[in-house]
Amino acid sequence: MLSPHFFFRLFMEFIALGDTDDVAASCHFVRIHNTGLVLDAGVDPRRDGRASLPNFDIIHSHRDRYVNHALITHAHHDHLGGLPVLVQEFPNVVAHMTEATHLLAEMLLPASARLQRRQREEGTTDADPLFTEDEAELYQQLYLTHQLQQTFDVTGHSPTPVKARFYDAGHILGSVGVALQFEEEGQTRDVFYTSDTNVKPQSIIAGASYPNSTDVLILESTLGSDPEAEQTTRGLETKRFTELLQRTLKRGGTALIPVFVMGRAQEMIAVLGQLKRQGKIPDDVPIYTAGSMRGVADIYDRTRNNTPRLDSDFRVFGVSQERLPYSDSGLREALKEPSIMVVSSGMMFEPTLSNRLGRRLIEDEKNAVLLVGYSKEDTPARRLLDAAAEGPGTEVVLSEARGPQPVRCAVERFRFSGHSNRRELLDIVATLSPDTVVLVHGEPAARAWMQEQIEERHPTVTVHKPDGGEVLTL
Repeated sequence: MLSPHFFFRLFMEFIALGDTDDVAASCHFVRIHNTGLVLDAGVDPRRDGRASLPNFDIIHSHRDRYVNHALITHAHHDHLGGLPVLVQEFPNVVAHMTEATHLLAEMLLPASARLQRRQREEGTTDADPLFTEDEAELYQQLYLTHQLQQTFDVTGHSPTPVKARFYDAGHILGSVGVALQFEEEGQTRDVFYTSDTNVKPQSIIAGASYPNSTDVLILESTLGSDPEAEQTTRGLETKRFTELLQRTLKRGGTALIPVFVMGRAQEMIAVLGQLKRQGKIPDDVPIYTAGSMRGVADIYDRTRNNTPRLDSDFRVFGVSQERLPYSDSGLREALKEPSIMVVSSGMMFEPTLSNRLGRRLIEDEKNAVLLVGYSKEDTPARRLLDAAAEGPGTEVVLSEARGPQPVRCAVERFRFSGHSNRRELLDIVATLSPDTVVLVHGEPAARAWMQEQIEERHPTVTVHKPDGGEVLTL
């Protein structure tokens, strides 16, 4: 039988509750002494119902595990979308986030509940909604907010205090990395979770900040298998992006820009506004936007004076935008003239606007699809990109109901990512000098490349790339 003091000698227990070989359903359980923490509570947007959730049964199945606090790093669905279910599963949990993330959650989680209900009613899924709109709104009172680099307590059922601190992650509005600190046998121990991180500034959001050092680094690896991302610059990508826009508009086409509703959408509106001010694209070309990205833009604008920005005077709604027509006749009229359509989703999942518009546009060579975010394997956006690379007329399936379509329009990918490239991630390791690195949030090839490079550069550092559900004792 284990000594009752056994668990007090452990540095930390780490379990990935989501799929670590993917970039969805980010959720990690950390036990420090008898304090149980969850880092993020995301869902997999490609799945419905409980199949989209992290595996909370791993916690329930062990009597020494419980969730006292949840630290939510940002409001992307794959980091936030399962939070109401976490509250249902662990009724005493307290969630912590920035004020900006709280504002976004107030809008996005009830919207998610409405979408789940509508999909069930329409028969597009057999899965019951994970939570109701009323529940999503009720749980908001359990979410505490904190300023950047403000120390706050997250101690659970443990005599050893555990402190937390947020650092700007440079990813989207309100995004943070999380530093944890506690005492272990008279020594101060530090853990840092990067979540999604971007060391360089974007169009609106400033670059990330980090602690000076850490003992354990939980590191994202989204772009670990993308060598091209490290070989370009934002300036070069903007130049390519501008040139394709100019060619498309000159021939009377529509430029479709699929975006993630939060972060990438607002950043691309800023880029388009700058191009108009510089006279690089006509000022009278309409920019169409739609859906919840307009609500997100409002929150971006309302928080511009109290969140890290490159220019606090910039307003997303300072860039002229028109609502995308909802009626088929209105949409046909909009497509008759040169235009730019900035709509979600970034990976063009069915039945989102970017997928529906893509099906209308890709067979006409005057149009263009400009992919400005990460496109996972076997998503509609990736299939479209791969088909276009094979040459004009290559068929792609964006919708099973529509079937194969020939791709005749221009399709290009531009690296305006909100993630650090793999060389920048390696620089984070070098700067923070951890004893242990835990690689998460990346496809297998990405994490394998990161592990190999870290071990080669830092032979004394222990590197883990745990499977989902695997228990790491650190």
